[in-house]
Amino acid sequence: MASHDPEKSALEHPTTSQSPSLGPDDISPAHAHQDENYELYKHSKEVDYDPAEAKRVLRKIDYRIIPILFVTYMLQYLDKNSLNFASVYGLQKGTHLHGQDYSWLGMSLHLASLVIADEGIRFNLLFWIPVLSVSFWISASEVANWEVLVVGYDWVGNHPHYYASVGALEATVNPGFVLLMSMWYTSAEQPLRLELYYCTNGIATMFGGLIGYAVGHITTGLQKWMYVFIIFGSISIAWGVVSLLVLPDLPSTAKFLTEPERSIAVNRVARNKQGVKNRHFSKYQAIQTVKDPKTWILFIMATGAQVPNSALTSFTSIIVGSFGFSTLGTQYLQIPGGAVQFLALLFGGWVCTRWPNNTRCATMVFANCVCIIGAGLLVGLPSDNKWGRLVALWLCYFQGLGFSLSLTMVSSNVAGYTKKQLTGAVLFTGYCVGNIIGPQTFRSSEAPGYHSAYIAMLVGYSVKLAAVIVLYIYMYRVNKSRDEEHSARGELSEEEEREAIEKGMLDQTEIDNKGFRYIL
Repeated sequence: MASHDPEKSALEHPTTSQSPSLGPDDISPAHAHQDENYELYKHSKEVDYDPAEAKRVLRKIDYRIIPILFVTYMLQYLDKNSLNFASVYGLQKGTHLHGQDYSWLGMSLHLASLVIADEGIRFNLLFWIPVLSVSFWISASEVANWEVLVVGYDWVGNHPHYYASVGALEATVNPGFVLLMSMWYTSAEQPLRLELYYCTNGIATMFGGLIGYAVGHITTGLQKWMYVFIIFGSISIAWGVVSLLVLPDLPSTAKFLTEPERSIAVNRVARNKQGVKNRHFSKYQAIQTVKDPKTWILFIMATGAQVPNSALTSFTSIIVGSFGFSTLGTQYLQIPGGAVQFLALLFGGWVCTRWPNNTRCATMVFANCVCIIGAGLLVGLPSDNKWGRLVALWLCYFQGLGFSLSLTMVSSNVAGYTKKQLTGAVLFTGYCVGNIIGPQTFRSSEAPGYHSAYIAMLVGYSVKLAAVIVLYIYMYRVNKSRDEEHSARGELSEEEEREAIEKGMLDQTEIDNKGFRYIL
């Protein structure tokens, strides 16, 4: 029996033959909300367009969207890593931190995000996104981000509650990026594009290490740790204004595309069977999100992945210093780790695009196994083997590949606009929970060994690995069950394929749309 390939069908057959259109009355009232782009889709779905023309539109979209996401994500990561680079330049002494105070400061960013999610503020922001625009919230959060506050607290020295506000202001950035991926790109195109902006974590680590090294040579003026925040913050504020002016929202309203190009852009993404964007809140989809096993598997994946994250962000300089390297060495020796992360992310994105069939979960498993090896070496190597332990820490930078691909599980495998947003919110709540737990595993009483933290890293990676395997098995069994329902012909007929696309544009979820297949 031939198995239906959801990515292949999204790439092939750029033209659509005429067929009766489904309307809101043809499906359950639970799914009767039309996509914001539905009218454009309905009037243009019968129009033939050349594959070469579709590629030209894709290039045009790439040139506008990817550079903005690339720079924005890099600056966001630099912002969050400022604490790490400043930690070896007298931050703790200058701000009177003692004992576990630094650990609490490191987790305050993610604690603020979690509180926002729990109080419903992030929920409201996510649902304001359809009203105002995804691009507005991403850009506005960059402009009004903690840089303004941090630049202020540099002068007044009253930092902890200001740093916690980072999480409040950045609560919509990551979920917003996931939504943008699903609004502009087909499922097959998403992994490489996502990794293109996510790999800036590695670039930021390298770039931040160079700036941290340069700051170490400043001998006059303010305290050195203050310069780290001022430099990163000033760049981010300026870039936020650029993003606000340039980043588009919907394909159907994008001013940089012509009318025919908008039609092509909408029809390309419609083949994901997820729709593009919908401003209606669906109680039905909210309930289904809670009942869907994928939601909680993704939550466990994100939590497990992020418990070790503080070792690669807030505590990296302290860890490298604990191995026996100099203060300046703690800065430039982070550059190879950033290079590992950068190359791993790009290579993983290329693999999942070059061989799109069933490679995403396998790539996550590989990346997680590398991290387990690194964490295991940190636990087991003797304390005097500083270079071996440093290489082990660099191996843990494969973590970014596994987590970033888990984001495509939301952008590619969740349909229904309300459900996609809520699933993303749950995933990022797990992200916050893991980042809250992680800093507390670094006990000041265990310095410089931090044995408990390294064990926690090993446990977190192991939990993530188990969750990826469980998710793969679940989605594989659903795909197989749906394929068996069409065993007589082996795959969806053209009419059923068109109907599945139509249902996606009418905001039907992946569970209810039997023509939907998970990307494994």
